[in-house]
Amino acid sequence: MLQRLLSDGIMKIKLRIAITAFVLICQVSSIAQVIARLTLPVVNNRINAPVYIDLDGITAVPDSLLELRETTGKINSSVPFQIEENSHRYLWWMVNAKNGASKRTFELVKINKPIPFASTTLQLATNEKAVVISENGKNVLQYNFATHYPPAGVDSAFKRSGFIHPLWTPSGNVLTRINAPDHYHHMGLWNPWTHVLFENKEVDFWNIGDKKGTVRFSHFISKNRGAVYAGLKALQEHVAFNIPKAGEEKIALNEVWDIRVYHTGNKMWLCDFTSMLNCATNSPVTLQEYRYGGFGFRATEEWNNANSRVLTSEGKSRKEADASTARWCMIDGDLAKGHGGILFMSYPANYNFPEPMRVWPEDANKRGDVFFSFSPTRNKDWPLQPQKNYVLKYRMLIYDGTITAQQAEEVWHSFAHPPEVKVERM
Repeated sequence: MLQRLLSDGIMKIKLRIAITAFVLICQVSSIAQVIARLTLPVVNNRINAPVYIDLDGITAVPDSLLELRETTGKINSSVPFQIEENSHRYLWWMVNAKNGASKRTFELVKINKPIPFASTTLQLATNEKAVVISENGKNVLQYNFATHYPPAGVDSAFKRSGFIHPLWTPSGNVLTRINAPDHYHHMGLWNPWTHVLFENKEVDFWNIGDKKGTVRFSHFISKNRGAVYAGLKALQEHVAFNIPKAGEEKIALNEVWDIRVYHTGNKMWLCDFTSMLNCATNSPVTLQEYRYGGFGFRATEEWNNANSRVLTSEGKSRKEADASTARWCMIDGDLAKGHGGILFMSYPANYNFPEPMRVWPEDANKRGDVFFSFSPTRNKDWPLQPQKNYVLKYRMLIYDGTITAQQAEEVWHSFAHPPEVKVERM
């Protein structure tokens, strides 16, 4: 009798343990269910870089019930991520550099309930004239959508909207300049075209003082911020004057700007600039061969030929850079708060890559003022046909101090050839 009671008691204990274990397993699985394992190869980059996957190809789980974790041995670390909503959902995150790491493994996990939204280091603020993107309270760039007029006494034909100024370094130096007396049409960072053939007439969207055309902000398509990037999409119109006849105007090109600032955490800014062009009418547009036109940068008046430098991916200095082609171009110099600069990177799919450049000579304006432009039409025309989209992609690394040519090449490589993410569904 005693033996039977003991046996029954042991069975009950085992049953309770089994039930408890089953409940715990169910609870754990309901809290975190691994959807996919994501593996990256070695990332030879000393600066954090953004990567992404097509989320729709992996899961239909709502965004709010997803978590991304990096697995290192038996340790799981939560990784900030951001989901871009377009025709596809893309999941973005930043991969930080780890010296000696052979590969990186992440897990996409379904959780039981949404995680409360946490404040991010990236901010996006809009006022009546501009959108300012900042990180940890420090301004990164300002996109100006309101019409900006030139200084008093200057022809109002130089008014302009849809450009970036100021562009700051992390320490607060301003890298851009607008309305310089030598070129009132220079607007910080901007992207117009010079000799343009439209409906059998030549239009100039760059030298707007000649009153043949201009570029105007139309409206915002979207604004967003999150744990990985903050940015905006804006429609800009390239307006031809005196077409079809004197006193009238016609939109020749529509252009969408996609601007993103990534959270790098390296005391550097990493910014993507994408321009998507298409014909606004059934008339084709030809961007004609000319020595400058496209993505342009007018640098701070603090720089001259004695306190700044230019270095391209082909090892050319400012003296040899003009009219040469390059994957990237680095420009930096002395500033009020130390030293700083910017690395311009071109994407391999861009028209006429590696792109020709316009770099002002060392005696520009007698003091060596700095101007740079990736100019894909420098040595050949670019015909644009109706009902087609044309895309130019650039990335900028804005930094304090200096970077090496090797670092520049690493950052360009992570932009041009991002690491392939191997997806294993679980």
